[in-house]
Amino acid sequence: MDTVNWVVAGIGDIARKRVIPAIEAEPRSRLYGFVTRDPAKAAEYSGTHSWASIEEAVADPAVDAVYIALPVAFHAAAATAALRAGKHVLCEKPMAMNFAEAERMVADGRAASCTSGRAGGPLFGVAYYRRLYPKLIRARQLIAEGAIGRPLLAEANCHSWFEIAGREWLADPALSGGGPLYDIASHRIDAMNFLFGKPERATGLQSNAVHRIAVEDSATILMQFSGGVHAVIDVRWNSRVARDQFQIIGEDGEIGLDPLNGPELRLGSDLRVAGRTELLPPHANLHFPIVENFVEAVLADDPTRLACPAEQAAWVDWTIDRVVSDQLVSAPARPS
Repeated sequence: MDTVNWVVAGIGDIARKRVIPAIEAEPRSRLYGFVTRDPAKAAEYSGTHSWASIEEAVADPAVDAVYIALPVAFHAAAATAALRAGKHVLCEKPMAMNFAEAERMVADGRAASCTSGRAGGPLFGVAYYRRLYPKLIRARQLIAEGAIGRPLLAEANCHSWFEIAGREWLADPALSGGGPLYDIASHRIDAMNFLFGKPERATGLQSNAVHRIAVEDSATILMQFSGGVHAVIDVRWNSRVARDQFQIIGEDGEIGLDPLNGPELRLGSDLRVAGRTELLPPHANLHFPIVENFVEAVLADDPTRLACPAEQAAWVDWTIDRVVSDQLVSAPARPS
């Protein structure tokens, strides 16, 4: 195989803006078709096929890989159908509605690898594309080199105002799983995992401070990693002051990545005073590197090349579960 034939399941906002253009721009990829309930959406892309269900799409022997860009509630069924058909899967985040579902998806991927006719079986990755930000890769390198001494604390904030028009499914917990905890915290939880490994403990809080919607409008997550590293993540759909902050504090210095989606990495002993700046901008299409990485892994038949294998993506679902279960079981009463 020298070309990967892609099917995109779902033609929503992210698929149109980033995923489809990334596949079209990747030279070893071909946009082969879509899974959609609205064939008119697929008709906008000439030369492609269209199916009403994932099962029909993966029955086509020409299909090599499926990008799952459906609401979270449909990730598990779509991934399982594709993997059982021997197709490679790259899934949007978060990979599942909960950790138990994520574990079943990982198990399905392993089972598909065992029964596949190919040497390595189908690959299963999740599109946590921030792992491929040059400055996040550089931050991990600096930590490993001891540039800030032993890492102690990482903090991330992502704040915005929730505009529901055209994104109504995000406010439906039956489709999305939850609010900013699932939508924007998932990326930052994974960034912490990328830097520090598998989390050992997690807890958190959720609230509806402003919006009266069926999902939370804010969440705060506390995580602990090996070596005693703490991470704090705060995400909000209820702030008109936009923030995209990320910093890592060590015994001897700190790394500043504000804004996380921007090009700057700052390194110093105290960034409030001074620091060295490196410019490491992300790709203009944030999804392109994760598509490119996935194609490289598929063509090499090498799952170790995946930027984010499903097994590691499930750590995010584990963390989200801890926050949700703690909120449901142990949330204290409001002070009088």
